[in-house]
Amino acid sequence: MAVKQVSIFVENTTGRLAQLTQILADNNIDIRAAVIAETSDFGILRLIVKEPEKTKEILNKNHFNATLSDIVCVSISDKAGSFNDILHMLANENIPVKYIYSTVTSAQGEAIIMMKFPDAVQAEKILKANGIKMYQLEEL
Repeated sequence: MAVKQVSIFVENTTGRLAQLTQILADNNIDIRAAVIAETSDFGILRLIVKEPEKTKEILNKNHFNATLSDIVCVSISDKAGSFNDILHMLANENIPVKYIYSTVTSAQGEAIIMMKFPDAVQAEKILKANGIKMYQLEEL
């Protein structure tokens, strides 16, 4: 159930991110979720898109360093402590979390949390065993 995420190294210069998003727009690639972590010289933009392989190929052809990785997208209810419960569940099973990002809460009262693990298969097994809803790319 892992979702392919596109990670792109982006120089931290004026307009470079706009160049990247223009390429995506020109190729009709819709961004479903995004987060960027930056340093003084570059950022790592992480994207969820419907066609991650195509997106990676297009970006690489346009001189962006893009890679694919597996993440797990989980649903949590919109109430205090929901995310804490999942993190404790994972910690109790000795499953480390590398990073997270999320979407806003949906009208259905849930948030979608994107989580990166060193071992996505093991994390999915634990989450599934505990009744946590996970999304596939087609559902996002």
